[in-house]
Amino acid sequence: MHELSLATALVEQVERVCEAERATAVEAIRLRLGALAGVNREAFEFAFPLAAEGTRAEHAKLEFEVAPAEIVCDDCGRRTTPGKIFLTCGACDSHRVRVTAGREFEIVSVEVIGAGEG
Repeated sequence: MHELSLATALVEQVERVCEAERATAVEAIRLRLGALAGVNREAFEFAFPLAAEGTRAEHAKLEFEVAPAEIVCDDCGRRTTPGKIFLTCGACDSHRVRVTAGREFEIVSVEVIGAGEG
């Protein structure tokens, strides 16, 4: 399961944040998930508790921001959201486009408990 490896990598990054902040637990993790990231959100939400078990992120709430896909047309130069079935320019229907947004899968913020104490 691809999402389990992503969840494991996320927990590892969050644990590094906890170390740096001297946090005892993680309350919430906010993620930006692009429409074209290739991550199944439901599978990721299922895999996260497995990856987080026994860590400071074990009881963390996952929050998602959805980043829409965005393309730039090589023919008309406009920046639009792609067509639903194929990546076509939303202005002129050209297929000659470059994806400029929507592939994100990144941490926006980590809300920790006990930071800086001790």
